[in-house]
Amino acid sequence: MSAPREGRGAPQSLPDNRLVRRPPALPWRVTSLFASLALHAVLVSMAVAAMLPLLWMVSASLMPTGEATAVPLRWVPSAPTLEHYRTLFERMELGRQLLNSVIVASITTGLAVLVNGMAGYGFAKLAFRGRDRILRLMLLALVVPGQIGMLPLFLLVRQMGLVNTLAGVVVPGLTSIFGILLVRQYALSIPDSILDAARVDGAGELGVFRRIALPLVVPILATLAVFTFLGAWNDFLWPLVVLADETRYTLPVGLASLAGEHVQDTELMMAGAVITVAPAVLLFVVLQRYYLAGIMGGGVKE
Repeated sequence: MSAPREGRGAPQSLPDNRLVRRPPALPWRVTSLFASLALHAVLVSMAVAAMLPLLWMVSASLMPTGEATAVPLRWVPSAPTLEHYRTLFERMELGRQLLNSVIVASITTGLAVLVNGMAGYGFAKLAFRGRDRILRLMLLALVVPGQIGMLPLFLLVRQMGLVNTLAGVVVPGLTSIFGILLVRQYALSIPDSILDAARVDGAGELGVFRRIALPLVVPILATLAVFTFLGAWNDFLWPLVVLADETRYTLPVGLASLAGEHVQDTELMMAGAVITVAPAVLLFVVLQRYYLAGIMGGGVKE
């Protein structure tokens, strides 16, 4: 009689010559289902943990004064009210500061997308003298903290006569090394044959960029627009340095001054935080599809 074969489910010989059969392994589909459920449970838990502070912020902004600091902590307002939002817009000129932030962030985003998009395409697809050397210098400049250049930047803005103006807040954000390199890395994926064919047909470089390259780099430009808008919208230090008139304050600067005067009014501060966060969340939701496409397609190498 031949010995039993080794393998899954095959009988095994024990020291006392008894035979035992291994329990059958779980099917691959069941194992994969368990792994998928565990992964989704972890992801949902992380999403809930990340959303809880935002949900409480919205809830606290609707609570009557003093309820947000009650013990034990309350998650739902006992009597929802919009009084704090009315206070912000009627007595504290937050509407003017909100408008300033919208103007600054919108203009900065539009011009930055145009300038960085053209520059990134040029570094990716146009051959000119010193291109690689300039790229290396730009990469080196990325490690320099932005605060180091703030003083010479302020002196330059003052010589231009833009101190205490919204234009002085916009100018430094028109271009960035990160934005140029981001667009360049994505533009490297554009086949040169398409661009050469357009040039052979008589299109100039500006026409090639506008008609051929621009539609192909829309995802990364949307990603850059999100980054730029969030940076301009949340910027606090530079507007604080440039602006001196409260009527020209942007929203972060206005909320900081509000915190100094109403530090104990938690519900009022949460209402201001909701107003600050809402436009950024709305922009991300609108551009989410292009944003993810730009992030996933930005890893092309030369």
